[in-house]
Amino acid sequence: MSSVTALEKAAQRSRHLVPLVTVALIGCLGGCEYESDNVPLPSASSPTTEARTVPPLPESRDTGTVPPLPESGDIDAGTYLVPVAGYTEPFKITVPDGWFALDGHSLGKDDPDHPAEWAVYITLSRAYYVAKDACTWRGALADSGPSAEAFVDAMAAQSSTASTPPAKVMVGNYSGFEFDHSVEGNVDITACNGGQLCIHSEDTQRCSRWYLTRNEHETYRVVDLNGQRAVAAVGHIDESINPELMREARAVFDSIVF
Repeated sequence: MSSVTALEKAAQRSRHLVPLVTVALIGCLGGCEYESDNVPLPSASSPTTEARTVPPLPESRDTGTVPPLPESGDIDAGTYLVPVAGYTEPFKITVPDGWFALDGHSLGKDDPDHPAEWAVYITLSRAYYVAKDACTWRGALADSGPSAEAFVDAMAAQSSTASTPPAKVMVGNYSGFEFDHSVEGNVDITACNGGQLCIHSEDTQRCSRWYLTRNEHETYRVVDLNGQRAVAAVGHIDESINPELMREARAVFDSIVF
């Protein structure tokens, strides 16, 4: 890790990580606890299961004093409130030490043994449009519709990427789906529009969420909050990231509650 100032580091993240964080907040969901990292997701035909509560990370006890998530920069360990566009209540997210925020839209953490910034990350997005083909995405960003099911279907149908069968989940009183999303086969990303795989976006003229390498991997949760679709994802750059850091990122993801 270089000994740059906090301001220089924030500028570097802003310059290199715009694709991860130029998304608007939508909120999301509590989490399913997994007993093993290798447990496969059930198919879409599996019975709906109640999301279990993961062991909580340290959080503020007095909800009246829970602070809002900072717009950017390093953040202290604790619990933060994040507003949800179109929904009356903010959600809470709890993080340990070492995490940082950017533009109030995403959280990330570096792996000191990996050259990439944001080795693990959590993104929160409206995701109005999904690319029909993540490689040749210009002119092919389609409105995915307002429902959780429509987003899941659009992501599963996307060319150049692959989704696992969605697992039905209950997040408190809210129903939703969880699935993994990654690059399909040997896609040459350098030959794609803009040298990137566009996954989804806020509008049809630009890409808000994209992959720059074939090794990126995300887990999505999509929930219907009384008519407002909530989309959140936890991801990592590649499989060489410290497994403990990936488990920590999953715990932060699971800490999101209303």
